[in-house]
Amino acid sequence: MTFSPKLKSNYTPKRLAIKLTAKGEQSVLNGHPWVFSNSILKINDDAKTGDLAIVFSKNKNKVIGLGLYDAHSPIRIKMLYSGYKSVQINSDFFLEKIQEAFKKRQQLLQTNTNSYRLIFGENDGFPSLIADVYASVLVVKLYSEIWLPYLEIILPQLREISKVETVVIRLSRSLHKASLDHLKDGEVVYGNLEDEVVQFVEHGVNFSANVIKGHKTGYFLDHRANRKQVGEWSKGKTVLDVFSYAGGFSVHALYNGAKEVISLDISKQALEIAVQNGKRNAYTGKHKIIIGDAFKELKGLVDQKVTFDVVVIDPPSFAKSASEIELAKKKYAQLAVLGEKLTSKKGLLVLASCSSRVTSQAFFDINSQSLGATKRNYAILLKTQHDIDHPIAFPEGAYLKCGYYRFLD
Repeated sequence: MTFSPKLKSNYTPKRLAIKLTAKGEQSVLNGHPWVFSNSILKINDDAKTGDLAIVFSKNKNKVIGLGLYDAHSPIRIKMLYSGYKSVQINSDFFLEKIQEAFKKRQQLLQTNTNSYRLIFGENDGFPSLIADVYASVLVVKLYSEIWLPYLEIILPQLREISKVETVVIRLSRSLHKASLDHLKDGEVVYGNLEDEVVQFVEHGVNFSANVIKGHKTGYFLDHRANRKQVGEWSKGKTVLDVFSYAGGFSVHALYNGAKEVISLDISKQALEIAVQNGKRNAYTGKHKIIIGDAFKELKGLVDQKVTFDVVVIDPPSFAKSASEIELAKKKYAQLAVLGEKLTSKKGLLVLASCSSRVTSQAFFDINSQSLGATKRNYAILLKTQHDIDHPIAFPEGAYLKCGYYRFLD
């Protein structure tokens, strides 16, 4: 069985000689993986996406880094290596990076878990590329065309190290209309896929991911440790899981003996998956769903004076651009206030954010101000970030933050 011949690119990358501004050069030397277009002083006229960018120092004419050129992004060069060592970007280079990434996941793989992020983009040295494993299926998501000339090398290495049987390619929305060497979103490029819904295990809990049509690569792996923690604190409790998507927090709560769980999401399809994911496990509690806009439904529950022992609010990103940051902060404040009103006496409120543009400090400050204004006593039990398979190598790589607030009355 071999990889699809479509992985053989029609384009052979060239080598580009590039000089940067002083600020751009310093950023590269500091190990930042992004070089923006306004930091480039000099570049070949015929530069194309996927070309190997060789970055020279401004004065001494020494090579200070290597990256991939992206003509379609304001992040014009996505760095693969920064420093003064002589490095070749070849099969051995990529293999070493993948092996390093796999080693970082070993602690997680010692648990009863067979789903994990093998490659976390820039943080693992592969800018604009994500590789997630669900049991025997590897899903590789591309966010840029820069990787097309290199897939023929990288995908077999990823498959060999992860020991999967099937490899699926997913394309970001921006790439759907691009001419990607005939590759299509959801294409199986190695092995067979009998069912696009793949079952996997997360800390002993059974789940599923639609690896062809699901959001991102099919599931959100970054919250794994938080889902486990919430589950462990939900035994015998009533739980409200807001923005539940496929029911990650809900299912862990049910698995751990929650008395009643309500999954709330605007997507009927996502809630159907949440219910099915619950049924993949043995549980005795009740699982209910609410389909609707979270803000509206939460206000409705407040009006009904309903409360829950555990409330989890994990919204999608509210700030996808800088112009949305202030509105995002207002939304987080609203959710904190609504969450407090829905959390019972001595209950637990879990507030999360995946907006990278809203810093961790800003998010936790918003929560403290919003909860402080309620005059209700609480203790901060935990502040967490990504799970172990989402290592952070540069500031913008940190997007997930989660706070656990225990009310004392």
